[in-house]
Amino acid sequence: MSAIEIHNLSKCFAKTKAVDNVSFCVEKGELFGLIGPDGAGKTTLFRLLTTLLNPDSGNAKVDGCDIVEDYIAIRSRVGYMPGRFSLYPDLTVEENLQFFAALFGADVEESYELIAPVYKHIEPFRARRAGKLSGGMKQKLALSCALIHRPSVLFLDEPTTGVDAVSRSEFWDMLACLKEKGLTILVSTPYMDEALRCDRIALCNEGRVLCIDTPKEIIRRFERKLYGISAKSMFRLLEKARKATGVEDCYPFGEKHHLVVNDKFDVESFKIELGDIEGLQIVSVESTIEDMFIKLMK
Repeated sequence: MSAIEIHNLSKCFAKTKAVDNVSFCVEKGELFGLIGPDGAGKTTLFRLLTTLLNPDSGNAKVDGCDIVEDYIAIRSRVGYMPGRFSLYPDLTVEENLQFFAALFGADVEESYELIAPVYKHIEPFRARRAGKLSGGMKQKLALSCALIHRPSVLFLDEPTTGVDAVSRSEFWDMLACLKEKGLTILVSTPYMDEALRCDRIALCNEGRVLCIDTPKEIIRRFERKLYGISAKSMFRLLEKARKATGVEDCYPFGEKHHLVVNDKFDVESFKIELGDIEGLQIVSVESTIEDMFIKLMK
């Protein structure tokens, strides 16, 4: 039995399909990522699975329990960390932890071994009010509170948004430690680089799941040749490159544009076509998850 089973799940708000006929499974002990931009439906899906919303159609099970019929059982078995910091800012670190332990009838000392890899980073500040913590420390406290009752499934909704690069890396290291202890983790993120830390990922957009597989396999599916191009006038380069022979797509990608080409493309002919573009540079590059995501969107 899978830890999470989702079958044709849908949820609408007025005319907006936030979750549109979504189906997939997450295996026990798996670190599964929902990858997509704002508005992709990630948060709504999390709220459905944690019984904060009821679906319009379809069904799902979490740890063997139906999200509608067994909502009370699910709430005692899952840990949920929403995207916005939702702890009590006027309580100290230690008081927040004790409060959430009491809500679930848990004991901090008995659960300390599970939360230790996370909590040790903020334990020196246990007397500090939660509202005075840095962004990274707030996330670690929220994760500690979500784990204090020893859940079987952990839901993390964009846990590293707005957090510095070092804290982001530390957070994912902590998730890897929790996975090794057998915890099933479903995490959402808009950051494509974080997808590489997951066992499997689902690329999502506008309430739909576009693709599900391992990060490496999704990258492998991008079969077209890819180049990185740059010039003094990047906007003019983008306009002209899209009209060149053999070019299937061209889009901004960091400091360069990524150029997707077919068999009709020739580098030297491309340079001639763009002859009046000053400072043109073109290099072959490897595809990324983001390239595949853009391809699937189109």
